[in-house]
Amino acid sequence: MGNNLATKVAIIVAILLVFVYGIIGIPHSTGKGLGESLKQSLADRIHLGLDLKGGTHLVLAVHVNEALVSSTDRDVARLESELQTGGLTSATVSKPDAAHPETIVIAGVTPAQSGQVRAITDSSEYNSYDVASQADGSMKLTLKPASIKDIQTNALNTSIEVIRQRIDTLGVSEPTIQQYGLGDNQILIELPGFSDPGQVEAAISSTSKLAIHAVVTGQGPWESDQAALAGLSGVIPSDAMLVHGAMTPGSPDQVWLLKRASEVEGTDFRGAEPGTDLNGRPNIRFTLTTEAGERFYKYTSAHQRSGADPGSMAIVLGNTVKEVAGIESGIRDQGEITGSFSKQEVQNLSLMLRTGALPASLSYLETRTVGPSLGAASIRQGVVAAIAGMLAVMVFMLIYYKGSGLNANLALLLNLVFLLGFMGYSHAVLTLPGIAGVILTIGMGVDSNVLIFERIREELRAGKTAAAAVKEGFGHAWITIVDTHVTTIVSAIILLMFGTGPVKGFAITLMVGLGANLITAVYVSRLIFDWHLQGKDRSFELSI
Repeated sequence: MGNNLATKVAIIVAILLVFVYGIIGIPHSTGKGLGESLKQSLADRIHLGLDLKGGTHLVLAVHVNEALVSSTDRDVARLESELQTGGLTSATVSKPDAAHPETIVIAGVTPAQSGQVRAITDSSEYNSYDVASQADGSMKLTLKPASIKDIQTNALNTSIEVIRQRIDTLGVSEPTIQQYGLGDNQILIELPGFSDPGQVEAAISSTSKLAIHAVVTGQGPWESDQAALAGLSGVIPSDAMLVHGAMTPGSPDQVWLLKRASEVEGTDFRGAEPGTDLNGRPNIRFTLTTEAGERFYKYTSAHQRSGADPGSMAIVLGNTVKEVAGIESGIRDQGEITGSFSKQEVQNLSLMLRTGALPASLSYLETRTVGPSLGAASIRQGVVAAIAGMLAVMVFMLIYYKGSGLNANLALLLNLVFLLGFMGYSHAVLTLPGIAGVILTIGMGVDSNVLIFERIREELRAGKTAAAAVKEGFGHAWITIVDTHVTTIVSAIILLMFGTGPVKGFAITLMVGLGANLITAVYVSRLIFDWHLQGKDRSFELSI
């Protein structure tokens, strides 16, 4: 029995040392004494959240419908090309309702041609559409709800990953970048210890999307929208759009008629580096993905500058024409973008394309900076509350359960060490609600000890010996303790899955604390009782 107890004690001590190392690591000398060294080591291992450390809080909206519009624009362009290749020159493809970009209509199809058109729309490339023949002979393609949801979800998830890569360039420790709200297509960004929202926005942005569009041959540019409408007889083609832009800083604004579907856009870029052209102007050397390179080569080869076709394409950034360039030869997967960019714009745009382009533009819904002084005050108040609560509980246990209360208090302290050690190893972020989770864990630990101790008292009143009462007390209370802990852990898991940063901090500390409590309140506390009762005779009275 003695050897068995010694082995268990050795295991507990070894685990304790491992978790203490998780809390403070190996303290390094700071030249200010041991206390300062331990404090710095603790700060290095336990990462504080935004509400404790101070920093920047942002909420962004992702305009996911832009990704939907872009996707269906591409399908319109593909359908037009396939119909032309099939000799169906009278057929027209359009999106007649701007409010419903998920709908494409193929008109100008004769009854004899409908089978040929149907063969095209039934191909695997258009599996995401429901195809229906209309009474007037046209065909209507409607993007399936599941496909719409997939496009929007992918736009949101891609935006989160792109932003995460750009935030990483700032060197922020333990940032929170995640979906915010349910179904709102919003992103929450929390950067502890980083207090310059302007720099954050510059790293994330340009929030605009970069794209290259074909310039409609023989049209424009015009000096105003009114002049453009007059030149187009008041009708803008359904597959085109008017976009403003100035070719050089200070030059007058012009209006261009561009094809609505882009030839390549943000997600097609694989990499980019800032540079200068032969005239010393800032430019961007880009590399496209393989698929986009083939597509771009097909377009640029077919639209090289000639007498009938000026071969122009427009560089569009954030719905603004930055440059209109002539196509001198086919461009495959590498090229240069030169336009009215400043040096800083080129740097930002190159970073944006290198780290992955945004599939849709963003807008800022909320920008907030939490000062470090407010975080320091929260830490002081939270720590004071935790210490006061723990001391009150420990005093109560000593008074009410006498000597056995010391057993419970030791288990509570070990619980706290295990919890903080886990956070040190896992790099979990401690938030103000997380401190509340620690306090709640202490309460649950006390509750477990109360269940066990009260059961032991009942067994003692029934006339059993101290050793038998301890054995029965732990045996009968175990099921109830597991029951209460599992139900609370399930609730914490739900909070972890659907909560935001601070709420997740609460869920993590609660889950880990409850797991540690199952060990300390049952295994460690039982071990202390067994050690105390070792060698005692049947008449020994337990202080409880």
